[in-house]
Amino acid sequence: MSTDELLAEVDAAGDPAVADVLSRYFQLQPGGYGHGDRMIGVKLSTIRGILKPYLRAELPLAELEKALTSPVHEHRLTILCLLADRATRSLKPRTANPAELTAIHDLYLRGTAYINNWDLVDCSAPQIVGGYLLDKSRAELYTLVRSSSLWERRIALVATQFLIGQGQATDTYKLSALVLDDREDLIHKASGWMLREAGKRVSEPDLLAFLDEYAARMPRTMLRYAIERLAPETRAAYLAVRR
Repeated sequence: MSTDELLAEVDAAGDPAVADVLSRYFQLQPGGYGHGDRMIGVKLSTIRGILKPYLRAELPLAELEKALTSPVHEHRLTILCLLADRATRSLKPRTANPAELTAIHDLYLRGTAYINNWDLVDCSAPQIVGGYLLDKSRAELYTLVRSSSLWERRIALVATQFLIGQGQATDTYKLSALVLDDREDLIHKASGWMLREAGKRVSEPDLLAFLDEYAARMPRTMLRYAIERLAPETRAAYLAVRR
């Protein structure tokens, strides 16, 4: 098995009709956040099926890093899903491999220019960035969240999903406070999503404390995502504050 064989299977699954739908969905049109990318029309569910025999093939990281520069969106999605799976296995006690996790993390940060849509970020940032930082300084999250790149800022936020799963939500709240004035809706959505998960999985009182302080300033999309799982009367109260 090789990286070239993997991507050839992805190419063979391409469908122009699906590509047209996906191109609109991920805003590849002029002026859209995905403008300039190229879709061949392979859904994520299909990619995951193609990937199954390759997940434990130990394809060389140098090959995967080269493939991450492909102009084809689904190629990069395939590579990132594969890397995320390997990062996850590197974190498990039975298959722990700190050196590989570090190599994947470093590869990922070198390639953020190619991680340029929300599906690419969301399938990979929690495992590769969040997983790597579990027992380390979180300073790089604060560097990323201040980036001029929309996608690097989203990586910082979505990476905290892994930390939330481990009961650590402090960085989610700190990062969310830093993006209150961000102009990008995709950042509002990411922040609101992570806040919602922090309230659900770690501490609802902590989420309420954050909302008490910031709800009046939060972009409406961020607020709506954050309060989605709260009681109806609580949601109404925070929306009233925002108005």
